[in-house]
Amino acid sequence: MSLSPYASLPAASRGRLAVEQESSTRTPFQRDRDRIVHSGAFRKLQFKTQVFVYHEGDYFRTRLTHSLEVAQIARSIARSLHLNEDLAEALALAHDLGHTPFGHAGEDALQKAMAPYGGFDHNEQTFRILTKLEERYADFNGLNLTWETLEGVVKHNGPVMQPRSAIAEFCEGFDLELNSFAGPEAQVAALADDIAYNNHDIDDGLRAGLFAIDELLDLPLVGAVFREVEGLHPGLSRARLIHEAIRRLINHMVNDLLAETRARLAQADLVSAGDVRALDRPLVAFSENMKAQDEALRAFLFRRMYRHYRVNRMTAKARRVVEELFAFYLEEPNCLPDAWRDKVDGAPSAAAAARTVADYIAGMTDRYALEAHEKLFSPYQRP
Repeated sequence: MSLSPYASLPAASRGRLAVEQESSTRTPFQRDRDRIVHSGAFRKLQFKTQVFVYHEGDYFRTRLTHSLEVAQIARSIARSLHLNEDLAEALALAHDLGHTPFGHAGEDALQKAMAPYGGFDHNEQTFRILTKLEERYADFNGLNLTWETLEGVVKHNGPVMQPRSAIAEFCEGFDLELNSFAGPEAQVAALADDIAYNNHDIDDGLRAGLFAIDELLDLPLVGAVFREVEGLHPGLSRARLIHEAIRRLINHMVNDLLAETRARLAQADLVSAGDVRALDRPLVAFSENMKAQDEALRAFLFRRMYRHYRVNRMTAKARRVVEELFAFYLEEPNCLPDAWRDKVDGAPSAAAAARTVADYIAGMTDRYALEAHEKLFSPYQRP
């Protein structure tokens, strides 16, 4: 498939911070994708959760399955718009690498613990993983990804006017042009994330019994789609009804995005990906009507799922686990694995030591964090 002029063209990539000989079998963006897939941080996503902690059920989504679903949606959208599928996929696969164990509960706990030391943000943590924390290659730290992939990771939600310290410091030597929009593939990946997140949380919430199908029927679009499926397939089993409705919801959102983006393309004179970055608004977007429908769904999920008492009970425990692990390791770094203990001992400041402890905890899976907490705080566990 030929790419549009405003797609991110592999031959026009701005390259990597550390110069490397390019692959004879893969484009730069395919190589980026492969490095992300082979990273340690990506493997850990298998046991990092979205909403439910890993042991609550094998069927609920993890950060890994979510990332794969986002990548599929992003590739489909990129293909329809004649954008670079490989770059869109790489960005989709990388977007959640910086998440802590226990989802946003873990992040909230680390943000609170790190408040005296510069705070914690999962987007910045993703960037630090990609540029520093992955220690796999002989010639550099991080994954040494292309400018376009790093730019997309940082700016997937739009221009960054107040970059966090790790991003600002990196840009001093490799300017990611933070005050502009990201390239089109990053914009696609960002909205693919929204599409996957909301629709698959409906699926998980229904399967967990946090709310019922009847409670969705008054929501704009969602209710209409569930009624449509029930009308077309009377007597359909509940599991099939849910899957068919969510499949159609995703399709509605993708088609709306494509229609709105094509309308914006018709209004713009774009001859390069740089022209997309220079626009005064995103190129890839939902219609105003779809935005309103999406906001109504988000509000419902926030009220009926993310703040459900069963979820609150687990997230309260998760926050306490992370808070207690952080306080313990900061006070007793000799209990860290040797490599991490050496980093804390060699830290030039208290803030650097705290950041190292946060890096260690952020890299934990749900399972590992629970096991570490039990070993440290249960009197019945052998150390």
